[in-house]
Amino acid sequence: MFDIVAFIKAAGYLGIFAVVFAESGILIGMFFPGDSLLFTAGFLASQGYLDISILAALAFVAAVLGDQVGYQLGRRFGPKIFNRDRSFFFNPQQIARARNFYEKHGGKAVTMARFLPVVRTLAPVIAGVGEMRYGAFLFYNLIGGALWGVGLPFLGYFLGTSIPNVDRYLVPIVIGIVVLSLLPSAIHILRDPEMRRHLWKR
Repeated sequence: MFDIVAFIKAAGYLGIFAVVFAESGILIGMFFPGDSLLFTAGFLASQGYLDISILAALAFVAAVLGDQVGYQLGRRFGPKIFNRDRSFFFNPQQIARARNFYEKHGGKAVTMARFLPVVRTLAPVIAGVGEMRYGAFLFYNLIGGALWGVGLPFLGYFLGTSIPNVDRYLVPIVIGIVVLSLLPSAIHILRDPEMRRHLWKR
């Protein structure tokens, strides 16, 4: 928690923009703490360290641009890699599965993936690999970017301005956000027998 606060105070808007952009579509940002970063930044804005309007605008732009880059990377390089007889990461059938998945659930997948660590980094890349229609991807990318990139900072800002001495509870609140963000993925794994067998074999 203190590392996140120190990072935000030291790196400012530029650092927040870079983390959100990387986590939204560049694989190196897969394990960045985007949820807790945005919430904490919103809280710090309520304490006068940042301007909430600038913060929310930058987070939204970074989230949307990051997903755009991830989509283009998947669209441009994915088929070249995954159309081989066998790739390091996937077998050729996974392109067909990705296409089918995004045809059925593309909008929901792109939007809801924003709130799932790791998944939000992979989702735009897979959408590109699966050749999801760009217009549909952009539409849901904007919705997800607004809900996540604007919603979380304003949630932190609202709690910071409405609850007396909320800084005393900041650490458990952030931990709760992280747990809630991981919960859907954990439930999905527990409900999917094939996924459980795959993880057990590993």
